[in-house]
Amino acid sequence: MTSVARQEVLGLYRRIFRIAKKWQSASGQMEDTIKEKQYIINEAKTLFQKNKDLTDPELIKQCIEECKARVEIGLHYHIPYPRPIHLPPLGLAPQRGRTFRNQEKLRKLSKPAYLRSYDEVS
Repeated sequence: MTSVARQEVLGLYRRIFRIAKKWQSASGQMEDTIKEKQYIINEAKTLFQKNKDLTDPELIKQCIEECKARVEIGLHYHIPYPRPIHLPPLGLAPQRGRTFRNQEKLRKLSKPAYLRSYDEVS
């Protein structure tokens, strides 16, 4: 990892923890705020730990872009959890056959940048 990428990653990591420290839930309930703060911290630790050994500059760049997107979406919508993706047309195909395989392929292709690592960790 280049020193520039390392600085950017560490900056994002610190930014996420600062956001978690100041986070207030949209509902205003203290229990919700605590849960959401804990989710932000756990998600950041898990994903950064999972990706700490990456060496490919393209993969590192993708992870940085995903992180930035998730931070911005979370701040904009004031929800720390990833926003769900919408199923492509005819997304509820039967669980077998060619149509199902095609829908699986479409779902993988339509997954936004901010959800790439979500299924791998959850």
